[in-house]
Amino acid sequence: MCDFIVFSPRVDFRTVCTMPIDLYYVLGSPPCRTVMMLAKDLKVDLNLKVTNLMAGDNKTPAYLKMNPQHAIPTLDDNGFGLGESRAILRYLVDKYAKNDSLYPKDVKKRAIVDQRLDFDAGHLYNGFVTYYLVPILNTGKVGEKYWLDKLQENFNILNNILEGETWVAGNSITIADYAIAITVSTVELMGFDISKYSNVTKWYAKVQKAIPSYKEINDEGSKQLKEFFSQFQNSTNMTTVLYHAPRSAPCRAVRLLARALGVQLNLKPIETLKGETRTPEFLKMNPQHCIPTIVDNGYVLWESHAILGYLADKYSKDDSLYPKDVNKRGLVNNRLFFDIGTLYAGFFGYYVPVLRTGKLGDPSFKTKIDEGFELLNTFLEGENWVAGSNLTIADYSIVATVASFDVLGYEVNKWKNVSEWYKRAQQTMAGYDEINGEGCRILKQFFDQLLK
Repeated sequence: MCDFIVFSPRVDFRTVCTMPIDLYYVLGSPPCRTVMMLAKDLKVDLNLKVTNLMAGDNKTPAYLKMNPQHAIPTLDDNGFGLGESRAILRYLVDKYAKNDSLYPKDVKKRAIVDQRLDFDAGHLYNGFVTYYLVPILNTGKVGEKYWLDKLQENFNILNNILEGETWVAGNSITIADYAIAITVSTVELMGFDISKYSNVTKWYAKVQKAIPSYKEINDEGSKQLKEFFSQFQNSTNMTTVLYHAPRSAPCRAVRLLARALGVQLNLKPIETLKGETRTPEFLKMNPQHCIPTIVDNGYVLWESHAILGYLADKYSKDDSLYPKDVNKRGLVNNRLFFDIGTLYAGFFGYYVPVLRTGKLGDPSFKTKIDEGFELLNTFLEGENWVAGSNLTIADYSIVATVASFDVLGYEVNKWKNVSEWYKRAQQTMAGYDEINGEGCRILKQFFDQLLK
């Protein structure tokens, strides 16, 4: 049952919902704050549930049923689960707002709001992610100048959008203003200078006053976000150095596991084709001149499978990822050697010749690849993971290899068990798209250039 009150002469925030809706959130998260502000202004009663991502609160079966993407914010409206903040904004207005001013039903007006929301997600907020969030989490420093240039370019676009306009999507405030206001607030918090964008600056001052709950929710959330980043920017504990290349499957496997374990890596990109692994300094550290190579408080180790075992043994809170039980560990090791000796060996034999000849390898390797996938499909019959019922380091290793095959055109989906496991891994592993997805996209571009 919902009743209504008059809230504002400008925007009709009049729906008061008396049935609590669960919102899984972290206040420091900008997208979560956007949803919280809109819900409060619509008088939608939220039952706030703090979600500890590092503790895996978003990876439980119950959470994954609500949101297979295991992200925050996630809304649970009496059994209806919904993720992605901009989708939630649309849903809240459609269901709980008294009128459509925040998200017009008129097709053309709504399309403009959608365009602005997509521009925010794909460009403005993505600029925060690529220049600030990901690099700081990985290295303690902001990203490359290229990403700053892209962010500035997109703020110029926003500035042009606001030329002669009061709001970002027309003559009245909409959910697009809510989303973009939080993005602008977030990049400004990180030190980005918005004052050079005059239209953005005028709009930003106006929107903070127009959104009733802005100061109450955003101030505390911004404070928490700043504190979160400071532990990475000022950290003196980032002593685990990883020499890597994003396109390398073994390197991606190590990064994925480190993310799962909460091990902060000081990433050192290195280009093997330019001889950067053959310098006297690198050879002294690793005479095999290969990547990935880690230096953990002075301890040097290379070969990805060895690194995976080391990280799990040293940093995991329990032994689920690399069991101490002899029989279970034996099975994990079996799958690791299957990866290096069969699956990845097939990849190496069929695709790596492109580096030397510009052409794919001998077709006999294609047959070997099929045989390897058939075996993997057999391993996964009746199992959720490659070494039994639990996720292990073998899954991290093999998923990086399978993803490399997938992005280069191998039909992974023709193997039913492999395909289901592959989707499950993508949904379960923290940072999958950021690390494995982005690395595979770089790999694809690399091979496309060579094959030309």
